Amino acid sequence: MASRTRLFRIGFLLAAALLLAGCGAMNAQNPGGKLSPINAIASEREDHLMLFGADVVAYFTEGRFVQGSAEYRSEIDGVDFHFASAEHKGLFDADPNAYIPQYGGYCTNGIVFGIPWGGNAEDFIVHDGRLYIFGGETSKQAVLLDLEKNLALADRYWSEEVQGNNSFWQRGKRLVWRVPHYQTGEEQAAAIAAARR
Repeated sequence: MASRTRLFRIGFLLAAALLLAGCGAMNAQNPGGKLSPINAIASEREDHLMLFGADVVAYFTEGRFVQGSAEYRSEIDGVDFHFASAEHKGLFDADPNAYIPQYGGYCTNGIVFGIPWGGNAEDFIVHDGRLYIFGGETSKQAVLLDLEKNLALADRYWSEEVQGNNSFWQRGKRLVWRVPHYQTGEEQAAAIAAARR
């Protein structure tokens, strides 16, 4: 019982610290609506700029990260998207769901563990017509070790725990109460190294 009380206190303190430390980020990442939560920032012009303004269409058309521009922007359900060209904006506007990153643009590897965090615009894969973002090369390689199993886990945690909930609360909860298959970064790096031998 003492252990459970201690974990509750740690979780409460962690959640409080996250709330106090990142009100701007918390608001940017939790716009409400069907796309919430998202990996977003607040910019001078937008409150919820998806994936730091990356052109989400370029991942499909060019196979690479391309920074978007506020000159070409669209808004879907309160979330702002930037594009590198009018053509990309047109493609997005015609079928937004084809281009919106999975798991709100958070690191796919984090979502495998029920943790919505990380995710940078330069580490990604397009698989079965869907865009997956990662927090770095190690995170990407860890997911690729068993892609289908990891995507199934991420789909489950996204739909059952993360989607529609506050990203900071979910992050704090899963950092204290970890999923049974949780692995540290070091454990994942070791698994990647072992698979390469």
